[in-house]
Amino acid sequence: MANVVILVLIIGLASGWLYLLTTLAPSIEKEKEVVLQFPNSLAELKEIAETLKTYYEKNYVYVLLLFCSAYLYKQSFMIPGSALLNLLAGALFGSMLALPIVCILTAIGASVCFLISKNFGKEILEKYFPNQILSLQRKVQSNSHRLLYFLLFLRIFPVTPNWFINVASPIAGVPLHLFFLTVLVGLLPYNLVCVQAGEVLTSLTTLSDLLSPSMLLTLSLGATLFLVPTIISRDRHEHGS
Repeated sequence: MANVVILVLIIGLASGWLYLLTTLAPSIEKEKEVVLQFPNSLAELKEIAETLKTYYEKNYVYVLLLFCSAYLYKQSFMIPGSALLNLLAGALFGSMLALPIVCILTAIGASVCFLISKNFGKEILEKYFPNQILSLQRKVQSNSHRLLYFLLFLRIFPVTPNWFINVASPIAGVPLHLFFLTVLVGLLPYNLVCVQAGEVLTSLTTLSDLLSPSMLLTLSLGATLFLVPTIISRDRHEHGS
């Protein structure tokens, strides 16, 4: 019961902070007032991006703080739609600045999700996802001597959904420092594609435009590069044993 109260308090404080930031938005003259909220479509994203660009010209610190807070909120509480925020980052900051911002925020937010799961979600996950948890535990144990490469491969080539890896990793025995590092590096190719697409946001018509053949090829090649050291490490381990 105490854990539930603490978790509700954490969510409440985070939600209150985000709401407070939206009420502090600078006043601007627009024909159509845009409500600052999480975008659910490309059309909403384009409207919000236009508004935030105007804010950015007047108060870039506010826009950066609002964006970082919103991104961490989504990542920490597993709210879908981070791809839209990656696009927004590219549109607002340009890919050179947006890429390190979203990579760091992704790693921090996923780590917060990791800690929430570790402290509040173990019983729920083991109740509703017992087979998936057991499968990941076995994979972590069998890849313990090459865990860094294994986790990177999972991130770059996401056969297992990222949200599940985030919540299941602490239960499967993944150390937090390796978790943070592999999120930071492993999602870099995907984040790069998103922020670059955000720079030309107006030309996007659907989110499926992100999953172009060139992007899929890039991600596949990246996953393969991380798989090679894993294969080499496995061979050495087998020959050495």
